[in-house]
Amino acid sequence: VQLQASGGGLVQAGGSLRLSCAASRNIFSNNIMGWYRQVTGRQRELVASITRSRVTNYADFVKGRFVIFRDIAKNTVYLQMNSLKPEDTAVYFCNTYPSIMDWGQGTQVTVSS
Repeated sequence: VQLQASGGGLVQAGGSLRLSCAASRNIFSNNIMGWYRQVTGRQRELVASITRSRVTNYADFVKGRFVIFRDIAKNTVYLQMNSLKPEDTAVYFCNTYPSIMDWGQGTQVTVSS
């Protein structure tokens, strides 16, 4: 299964972005899906996750600002990011939780102050 993250870019602090992660086939029915991020030189960290029954969970540093949701018909999971902060700058990846798929290249999000 291939996972392709997209939607990143450069945005000013306070702005919004929506990331998309398309899977080459339906894996959402049997897996918890997660969005992760990684800053160069630091460990990859889980940002948000969504279960098969659409129960969501968020890291404290994004609660109230980010929303994870999915469209099974499109084999796609999304991350709506609002009120972005410079510290949200990172490469964002999607994967199952726990991660069992190849990570791919991710999508770069840069938030300017």
